[in-house]
This record gives sequence, C-alpha cells and structure tokens, in this order.
Amino acid sequence: MTRIDLPPVWTALGLVAAWVLSRVEPGWLGFGAWHAAPGWGAVAVGVGLMIWAVVAMLGARTKVMPRRDAAALVTHGPFRFSRNPIYLGDLLLLAGGAALFDAPSALLLVPVLAAILQRRFILGEEAMLRARFGAAFEQWANRVRRWI
Repeated sequence: MTRIDLPPVWTALGLVAAWVLSRVEPGWLGFGAWHAAPGWGAVAVGVGLMIWAVVAMLGARTKVMPRRDAAALVTHGPFRFSRNPIYLGDLLLLAGGAALFDAPSALLLVPVLAAILQRRFILGEEAMLRARFGAAFEQWANRVRRWI
C-alpha cells in the first residue's frame, strides 16, 4: 500500500471521482457554458505552483518525495506563501478538474482531499521538519500558513 499511498494517486482518485460525478449529475446542476476557462486556469496555476515548488526544492538539494528526510528547510519561492505549495497545487488541480468536468458537486471533494493530504502526509512531514530544524522550522511555520 505504501507504494501507491502518494499524493498524486489521491489527487488522481479525486479527479476520477469528479469525472464520475459529472456523468451522474443532472445537466441542470452544471456550472454552465463558462466552466472551461476557470477550470483550465485552476489547473494551470496548480501545475505552475507545483513546478515552482519542485524547482525550489531541487535547488535546495532536498527531497521532493513525501516521507523522505529533508536535507534543507526550503523557505524561499512558493514556500514564502504556503508551507505546502505542492499539495495546494493538488487541490487546485482537483478544483480545476471539477470545473472542466462541469461537476459542481465535485468541489466537495476538495476539502476531502485537503483532509487526506493533511492527515496522511503534512502532519508527519511537519513533525519531521520540526525535529530536524527546530527553531528555524518554528519561525517559518509561525510566519507562513499551512495552505495559503
């Protein structure tokens, strides 16, 4: 189970669920004709945020994969605004998918995914960073919110 217990897998499951909801929702419950532009916008911002965060992490020579010991506390780039910009990107991907699939009820999956990511990944990562970087992590965590 550990091999498939990764954030992209949870995000993909959310997107599949959003697509299924788009197939079972009655047509009158859709967003309307304007749903594609904000959907693509959310996807683009989510992917951009993820790429920016990965570049910042690789530049700091630390691990990108969850549950790995961090070699550095990354506080620059998107980490100035969010302690979890990659996970925030996952949420934007799901919200964008809900819009693209014209499935407003799928937006309810966004807080569900946020809770899954927080429980399965973020809390453990924060505990590891706190233990490894101590006061530096605390200062950063007090200054930067978990999501936005």
